[in-house]
Order: sequence, then C-alpha cells, then structure tokens
Amino acid sequence: MKRRIWVPSVFLTVLALLNLGAAPESSGREESRADRLVAQMTLDEKLSFVHWDYSTTDPTAKVYLRGVPRLGIPEMRASDGPAGVTIHRPSLAMPAPVSLASSFDDGLAEKYGQVLGREGRAFGMDVLFAPMVNDIRVPQGGRNFETFAEDPLVTGRTAAAEIKGIQSQGLMATVKHYAANTQENNRMGVDVKVDDRTLHETELPGFEAAVKAGAASVMCAYPEVNGEPACGSGQLLNDILREQLNFQGWVTSDWLATHSTDAITKGLDQELGIDTTEAIPPGGEVPGGKYFGDTLKKAVTDGTVPMAVLDRSVSRIVGQMDRFGLLDKNKPPRPQRDVAGGTRVAEKVAESGAVLLRNQNRMLPLDAAATDSLAVIGPTAKTPKVTGLGSSYIVPDRATAPLDAITKKLGAGAHVSYAEGEDIEGEPIPASSFQPAFTGGTVLQPAKSGVVYDGKLTVDKAGLYRIAARVTGGNGAIQIDNGEPVSIGEVFGKLTSVPLKLTAGTHTVKISGGAVVDQPMTLDLSWVTPAKAQEAIDKAVAAARGAKVAVVFAYDDGAEGSDRTSLSLPGRQEELIKAVTAVNPRTVVVLNTGSSITMPWLAGTRAVLDMWYPGQAGAEATADLLFGDAEPGGRLTQTFPASEQATPVAGDPERYPGVNGVVHYSEGIYTGYRWYDHQGVKPLFPFGSGLSYTSFAYADQAVTRTSDGLDVDVTVRNTGDRPGSDIVQVYLGPSPRLSLDQADKALAGYQKVELKPGESRRVRIHVAERALQYWDTSAGAWKLAGGERRVLIGSSSDRIRLGATVQADRPGRQG
Repeated sequence: MKRRIWVPSVFLTVLALLNLGAAPESSGREESRADRLVAQMTLDEKLSFVHWDYSTTDPTAKVYLRGVPRLGIPEMRASDGPAGVTIHRPSLAMPAPVSLASSFDDGLAEKYGQVLGREGRAFGMDVLFAPMVNDIRVPQGGRNFETFAEDPLVTGRTAAAEIKGIQSQGLMATVKHYAANTQENNRMGVDVKVDDRTLHETELPGFEAAVKAGAASVMCAYPEVNGEPACGSGQLLNDILREQLNFQGWVTSDWLATHSTDAITKGLDQELGIDTTEAIPPGGEVPGGKYFGDTLKKAVTDGTVPMAVLDRSVSRIVGQMDRFGLLDKNKPPRPQRDVAGGTRVAEKVAESGAVLLRNQNRMLPLDAAATDSLAVIGPTAKTPKVTGLGSSYIVPDRATAPLDAITKKLGAGAHVSYAEGEDIEGEPIPASSFQPAFTGGTVLQPAKSGVVYDGKLTVDKAGLYRIAARVTGGNGAIQIDNGEPVSIGEVFGKLTSVPLKLTAGTHTVKISGGAVVDQPMTLDLSWVTPAKAQEAIDKAVAAARGAKVAVVFAYDDGAEGSDRTSLSLPGRQEELIKAVTAVNPRTVVVLNTGSSITMPWLAGTRAVLDMWYPGQAGAEATADLLFGDAEPGGRLTQTFPASEQATPVAGDPERYPGVNGVVHYSEGIYTGYRWYDHQGVKPLFPFGSGLSYTSFAYADQAVTRTSDGLDVDVTVRNTGDRPGSDIVQVYLGPSPRLSLDQADKALAGYQKVELKPGESRRVRIHVAERALQYWDTSAGAWKLAGGERRVLIGSSSDRIRLGATVQADRPGRQG
C-alpha cells in the first residue's frame, strides 16, 4: 500500500517536521552571477535545486539542497522555526509568536528575530521557515499560537520587524503559508472561496509587509483558493505575489502541497516533501521530487515546460544564496550559540507579551513579604508548558517549573503547597481492558511504519476519561470509535493526554505510527478514570482551602494538524477552577494557552494572567509578573469571545469548517473585532485590551494630514504609583464617500509607551497612507477613501478615550 510521508492531520511523521521556504530572484535586468552560474549547470544540477532533498543519516540535513560544488555553490539547509530552531534538540525555545505580537513592540520583534537568526546560523541552517503571518480568522484554529493577530496591521508590523532581525544574522526567512491558510481542519483538502477585496485587506497585508522587509522566500499553502491550489495558482503566485507585491524571492511549497509539474510555470519554484511507497532505511536512496524531479525532467526535455522557466526558478534560489553571501569565497562565519542572551530576550518577550485580563481589587502583584501561605495548582505549574505542538514543537535547553520559581521568590519562610488538580497521565490501562491485549513498549522497528494496534477497549463506567500516550522514536495517531484521529509522538510533547467522553461498553481503537530511521518507536498508554480525576480535584480544593492565596495554572494544547474542538479549557480544568474559587476567593489563574478561550469561571477569580506559551524562560517571567518585579506589557491581538456561539464563524458551517470541502469567507472584511463592532456583539475581552499595574490618562489630541498619511499626537500620563507601559491605539472610522462595506473602526497605528509614576510624554503615532485606502477590485489597485474621517484614540478597540476628525483628501492640521 502506498505510504505518504507528510504533515497530515492523521499523524505527523518525522520526515515532515520542516516546512520550507523560498529564495529571491536575481534582482536586476542585467545578467547576474546567479544567471551565469545557472547557465553552466547541467539539467540534473538545475533540477536538484527545485526539490528539497532529505537525508536519512544526517539529523542536520533533514531538508537541504545539495548544491553544485564544481561551480562553488554550497549545499543549503533549512529548518522550521516560528519560535525556535526545531531541527536541533535541545534548542532555544522562544515564547509563541502570538505572545510576541501581544507586546505590540516592533523593536522587541526584531530582537526576537535576531535570536532565531543567530540560533539557526549556529546550528548550520541557511533557511528558517518563519514567520507565519496568516490571519487569526477562526478562534478554534490549531496554529493560532504560531501566527500573530486578527488585525493585518499588527501582523504586518510584527512580521516585518522579525524578518529584519532574522536576516540581519545571515539566515534567510521564509514567510508562510501563502495564502488563506486559516484553519487546520481539512487544510489539505479545503477550497477557500474569498473575494479579491477581502483577500487584499485581511490576509495579504502580512505577506506584503514581509516582502517589503526583504523576506528571502515564501511558502505556499495547502488549501485551494477559489478553485486553484495555492501552490499552483498563477493568480496568487504570479499576478499578486510577483506583480502586485513585487516579490523578488523564490516560492517553495508546503510539505507535499505541490499538485502538478506545470505549477512551475505558474510561479512555484520548489517542491517540498518526499512521497514514498515504503519507509526509507538509514542510508537508503531518497526519491526526488514527485512533480519537480523526473517528471519535470521529462517535461523540460520534451518541451512541455520551457528550459527558461526552470532556469528562472533556479536563478531565484541561487540569487538568494548570492544575496546572503553563500556564494562568496569567504563565506560569512557562523556564530556560536548564545543561550544566555537568547534566554534573556525570551524572558523579556514573555513579560512584554503577557496580558493581564482581570485584576479585581488590585489582587496582583502579590506581596512576597505578606504571602506566607500559597497553594500552587495545575499540571503546568510543575511540568512547564513551554511551546505549542506540531512542526514548531521545541525541546528547550532548559525550562524551570513555575512552582520552583514561585517557591524561590517567596523564600524559605513561606509555605507553598502543590496539587496537580488535573491528572493528565493517570495509571497504565490494564491489559485486560484491551482485546487483544496491549502491553506497550516497542511497537515499530527503526524506519518502519504502519498500524501498531487494531482492537477494542472496554470501559466499565461512562464518563470523561483522559487517554494518555507516551511515545519515543516516532509519531503516530490514535483513533477511537472512528472519531477524529489524535496525533501522538515526539513533536507533540513528552506526553499526549486527550480528554474523551466514553460510554460504558466496548470501543474500537486503532493506533498507527512511523518510527524514525535510527531508533524504534515505543508507545505506552495510560488513562485517568473519572474517579481518579475527581480525586485530583479534591486534593487541589484541600490545598486551596488551607492557603492564603491560590494560583491555578491552566492550559490548552494548540497543535498543527487539527483545530481545537472547543474554546473551553480541555479536560476538567473549568470544574477545577470553579471548585478552587469556591473555597478560596483570593484565586489567581495563570493561562498557558495559544489562542482565545471562553471563561465561564471568570467571575469567581480575583485575577487572570495570560502567559500564552511562554518559552523556556516562562517560569521566571511568570513569577516576576505575579510578584511585581515585572509588569504585564501585553494587549490582546485577538478578540476573546463571550461564548462559542458568539464568534465571526459560529453558526455558519460554510464559514467554518466548510461544507463539502468548501469554506466561504462570507464575512468579508468583517474579521475579528470588526465583526464584533459591526454586529454589536460584546466579547469577553476585546481586541487591544489588557490591564496594567498602573493607570494612564490621555489628553490634548491633534491630527495632521501629511503627504504620506496622518500624524496623530497625544499626551499620555502615568497617573498611578508604579512604572508601566500602555499601547496607544489609533483607529479610523469609515469614509462617507465609499459605498462598500467598511469597518466601524479599523486599527491604523499604535505605539507602546513606558512611563514612570507621574511622568507625561507627548506621543506621535504615524498613520500610513494605506490606512486611508481600500482595495478597488475593478482597478486592481489601492484607492483613497476620502472625505471626513473620524480618528479615534484609545487603549483597546472598545475603550476609546479621545476623538478627532480629519479631512482625508488634503494635508493640513485638523482638530
């Protein structure tokens, strides 16, 4: 039976850990060094550039190009890396990109990129598949943690700054996944129907900003867009990316996202993914590209694909190698790793991106000297939640447990108790519960794959169970009762623990997997029964009842390959929080989540601090924030809905997850907070919101129309008794002259300002001309939306403090 090695929703094999990117085209009209080198290549040498190779023996060359040594062209290696270089374990684990974006700090984004760039270069990489800039459109999106925002301005600015940082270190950045890749559900089969204006105004700005920042490459996505594969769409790749956005780099496909050989004529330069009929043993021969290998060779030979088209693609790749000095005799030296420096940046990002969502009666920061009794609750308090799951999963150099960081902060005189609260591993499932028996251990030999168990599981009592899998040496999936497969394996963490409602009786179980090439795959299964889960909650309640303060750590598991099935916290965590707050009104909840969640337990808490997936310095950052040695500097880049039924895609299966494999972006430009405004729906927490440990006042606004946009001036004063930061946000109202759909207000500019107690500062925020424009589909161009426009200045999308009007048609000072 044919086996595809890919990044599937069923299971993620090691061969598919890396999503690669593309490199730029030689720039000038004159013949470049890349052109001259390509002219000297044989056909086979040219073909070796347009499909990524794969090594079964070298762990640093899972994805690489062989180069042409006789012409002085070295090999080139790539790694996935939205939050760290995944090809090496361990490596620096940075906070999730959504945490970075929540800092609203371009300078910090550049430093984040510098860490990734240096780390990748030190590990021998030349290309990093990052950043991801897809719009947060679907709240359930499994990879929302890997991207930045529901607002295109935040996405574009963060991406541009990060790319600048990455490439300043000599590492090529690959922006992904182009385009309309906003859900994991059926990502390889879905056809996204999106109109031209919505595409340009919501999804493309992140890619445009990346192109302007000089991104070396672009990775095209899995979905079809308006009936054409994103990796084979001449409109997306040639008309928009190259002609409209003036992209000068090369385009590579996502893993096995190439669909045809003629895609090279439509703008795709490079194929990524190995499609094999059987596992490749160590040292075995790796087949070339399915479409850009022998098939392309035949097409070039018989004239179906012109040689000039192949030359163009190779020149784009080699030209980027030239741009980054890889063709020079004295190549740029590779740096040493800087783990200490990178960890400091990681901690700063974790602090600056942390969002304080609730702080009743100034519960936070805690006073370490006055807190003599503290209960710490939750599995991620002891086993830190560092990173999201899937191809971006990172094994960190180190990661302190938040429990230890908090205990250290309080000192020897305080009593700190711990309770797991939510048991996620439980006990081994009795072999007698399986038919046939399953005892665990080695299930596949190296480089082998297939079904490792196909049988039945008997459950005595109905209830919510956790099925936990601990895997080494491979990846796979568990499927129960023909439900959605649950991905398991090394790229999904040390332990995969999934809550499932099971009825009393017999359930079918099918487990499949694939072992890595140099070690066997082992699998051990355990479960948490409803009775054991209740025991864990009872112990947590007892600990909370006896403590002055309770801190509950709660989490979710954002992952590539599948969307979240609910916006609730998984398992019995909601029940746990309610039980703890019932006995201890001084309860703080620390969230380690990758995207928005609902909070039916919110009213019982005193404070909620969202740390996202905070990277390897997350524990230290969390402790510093809880006790006031740092200030939560983040604001939400995505709306948190009040309920699962109150989101832009809720109640309309054509919007999500799709009907018959087709998704319609029928909400148009009304994505994120624009939809909440337009529909008059009140969210739980609005876009741009977040609390500080101090307070701010805004005054004396002024707006000036300039030749390239607007200058908005406002005086910001820290009116509290602590130093702190705020994000001054500028929104624009609709144009009275435009009859098309318009947002009630759209973010047009922002700036982070840090102030000491009592300090005032005059802040100028520049609004780019693009913010005053709309995409004219008939003209295929951006046009000014003129007339009198409202300028709104606030600290979130629903907290507007000041306003002004401006005549968008002409420059001049406005009041």
